Amino acid sequence: MTDRFVVSGRPWYRRLVLWAGVGVLLSTTALLMVVFPSGASSTEPALAPLELVASSPGERRVSAAEVRRQTDGNVVEYWVGAVPTSWNVVPNGKDPIMGKTFQASETTMQGVLYRRFTADWQNQMKPGSYGLTGPLIRAQVGDTILIHFKNFDANATHSMHFHGVEYDFPSDGAFIPGVSGPGADVKPGETFTYRLKAGPDATGVWPYHDHSPTMDASIRGGLYGAFSIRPKGEKLPDKEFVVFFESHRDFNTIDGLAFVTNTPIFRAKVGDTVQWDVLALGDDHHTFHVHGHRWHTANGARDVQTVGPAESFRFRWKEDRAGTWLYHCHVEEHMMNGMIGLYVVTEK
Repeated sequence: MTDRFVVSGRPWYRRLVLWAGVGVLLSTTALLMVVFPSGASSTEPALAPLELVASSPGERRVSAAEVRRQTDGNVVEYWVGAVPTSWNVVPNGKDPIMGKTFQASETTMQGVLYRRFTADWQNQMKPGSYGLTGPLIRAQVGDTILIHFKNFDANATHSMHFHGVEYDFPSDGAFIPGVSGPGADVKPGETFTYRLKAGPDATGVWPYHDHSPTMDASIRGGLYGAFSIRPKGEKLPDKEFVVFFESHRDFNTIDGLAFVTNTPIFRAKVGDTVQWDVLALGDDHHTFHVHGHRWHTANGARDVQTVGPAESFRFRWKEDRAGTWLYHCHVEEHMMNGMIGLYVVTEK
């Protein structure tokens, strides 16, 4: 006997699924006609301007004097440039612990680095003792920070994107096609001022890095740095060390350098207040360790702490132990591939 719910040779439930599929296809087609109007490519979707809040051009340069008239708080000002640089990850060509040697062709890369300048980019200042990383930007909670940025790279756009601080959208520095403003895509030779605020929850150390269309290649080429914010009224430490884990030229690096006697040799004296700023970028997780020392966290004392991509932490101690100590990533493969350095403590 023929089932009356079988139509055109298909059971009723299969026919229902068929028509449901047709409905989804028609709905999807209509949606695609809206998202991809005539002439738009499905691989480069057109952004819907009514759904996104675009950045207004704003002011590319903001003066500290103007900001001071607008706020009662302290204003901190830095002049930074993106500077093309040839960088050798193993400048002395040696891994002294394992007795290996390297040719400069194996360890040198062409990159772009953040470098600090005097006002109006008149003169480039001598880099700090943090390898290829950008200038250590320091502020206190409550400060307004102005970062005047100039792109000295004639071949690519760049930007600065800051973690841990507050800002309005034009100062985000992250490129979104058709939405972000000039601060996210600073053309060769052009400038932009990022206006930031160290809010009440900003205490710590935070990364900053390129977030322009060239972000991936630029970070691999060294375009990143550290932002150190202390509680209002806290004194600066006697020594502040930046340990930035990343990978360059197939080496695991600290501040863009690999192996003992190439990586930064940090120095302190017994009695010094020492601050360690530990950060990471790239694709790997790391475990930071200092020999002969421990530090205190909310979960108790420790001598190893994990840090992942774009994560960071800081801690302080009162130095009381002279010696030549190793500091390194405790992922063994990373340590043996370059992520190891020396911390030298002398008596007063």
